[in-house]
Amino acid sequence: MRKLLLPCLLLVAVAAAQTKPAAKKATDPAAVHASALVVDTHADTPQRLLDEHFDLATNTRDGHIDFGKAKQGNLGAEFFSIWVEPSESNKGHYAKRALELIDSVYQQAEKHPDQMVMAFSADDIVKARTGPHKRLAALMGIEGGHAIEDSLPLLRDFYRLGVRYMTLTWSNTNEWADSSGDIDDPKVEHHAGLAPFGRQVVQEMNRLGMIVDVSHVSDKTFYHAVLVSRAPVIASHSSSRALTNHPRNMTDDMLRAMNRNGGVVMVNFFSAFIDEDFRKAFTAQAKERSAAVDKTVAGWKAAHPGEPVPYYVEDKVEKEWAAKIPRPPLKSLIDHIDHIAKVAGIDHVGLGSDFDGVSTLPQGIDSVADIPKITAELMKRGYTAADMKKILGGNLMRVFREVERTSREIRKEDAAKARSVADTEEKFLLMKGDSPLTLDDVLYLLNGGISSDHVKAIVSSHGAKFVPDGGAQANIRSAGGDDALLQAITANQKKD
Repeated sequence: MRKLLLPCLLLVAVAAAQTKPAAKKATDPAAVHASALVVDTHADTPQRLLDEHFDLATNTRDGHIDFGKAKQGNLGAEFFSIWVEPSESNKGHYAKRALELIDSVYQQAEKHPDQMVMAFSADDIVKARTGPHKRLAALMGIEGGHAIEDSLPLLRDFYRLGVRYMTLTWSNTNEWADSSGDIDDPKVEHHAGLAPFGRQVVQEMNRLGMIVDVSHVSDKTFYHAVLVSRAPVIASHSSSRALTNHPRNMTDDMLRAMNRNGGVVMVNFFSAFIDEDFRKAFTAQAKERSAAVDKTVAGWKAAHPGEPVPYYVEDKVEKEWAAKIPRPPLKSLIDHIDHIAKVAGIDHVGLGSDFDGVSTLPQGIDSVADIPKITAELMKRGYTAADMKKILGGNLMRVFREVERTSREIRKEDAAKARSVADTEEKFLLMKGDSPLTLDDVLYLLNGGISSDHVKAIVSSHGAKFVPDGGAQANIRSAGGDDALLQAITANQKKD
């Protein structure tokens, strides 16, 4: 019996010794953070990369992100913002500026392949963070739908270049979606949310596998977007309006809608979005601050005639004025994450810092290197290791994969529909031969899913043997026909 007892005791002792480190890792914030996949969904660093020729391998003193700081903060993936200021100097060529910003991100990946790699999928992020030599996964999101210049082909081109989310608006209402930034401006023409083309944009984003981002949009645009989108959406850098009453933040009802949609609210770190006292003070100085910015910009333009004003010119003045107000405590940021987790649910909150795009951050958060402090503070409030892995990146990864899955599903449906439409046309042409089309023929083709443009081509080839009078026109339009088709019918009259 003693011979059996001794080995058993040894096994128990070994098991206990192995359990202690595992238990410690689950409760130690540093260990939890180090083992998590950390994803931040918004950094304006490309402005620095392009305008200041900043290199991410440089230890930045006045910026928020570089490779060293990213490593300290265990940042696994960053969505770099492709933001084009809708200024007069950029008007007419928003896409050009967007392409230059995209190129600036690629240039860093090419220059430092040992530290950063371009990522285009959730699997790419995991791959970049797997193995002994982890690299920063670089992704991109367009901030402001005006960058696509009202063009779905251009939207598709941006996707091909690696853009994986688009914020439907920035602070400006565009031609197809309202922004929270000017929703109360009577001089701006609004759409009561998403215009019809805006719905097409959301649907095409779903088809492509591009995440729909609802930060910056007006409340009506938000509700339209979550209704139209078949995939979960994100708010890439927004906080709670219940805690800080700013229109850029989300109401509790919106948070609950995000829960129903399956999306994620990525919390913004900007002091004026996370602390009500700071917001009020920041708003109070707005007139003087704007005057100071205007004066500086005017001086820069005088010294550099004909050149666009770089982002850093205004940013420097904004930071100087923001520094006149005491930074809010870290607690303010933690309160927002906590509130959103409680209202929307633990599966619907993440991090969207707005690094390199804001003039002030809460105390204790000076750069991406300080993100582990967020983990520590949340765990003090009772958040578990599993909770933290969701907040730090797991929730965003879930949405990313669901967006990819929805894209595959839509593309499969479209392929099946295309086959069905092709079958409909083939059967019709075999049955019809060379005979001209009747009204019933035209309606059959349109209702079978064949486009008005394609039906027009068939009419041009075969002719039509009916006059498109008022009743016929109404029926054709109701089935999806357009003026070009009606004109083709009139122009290609034939008899059997």
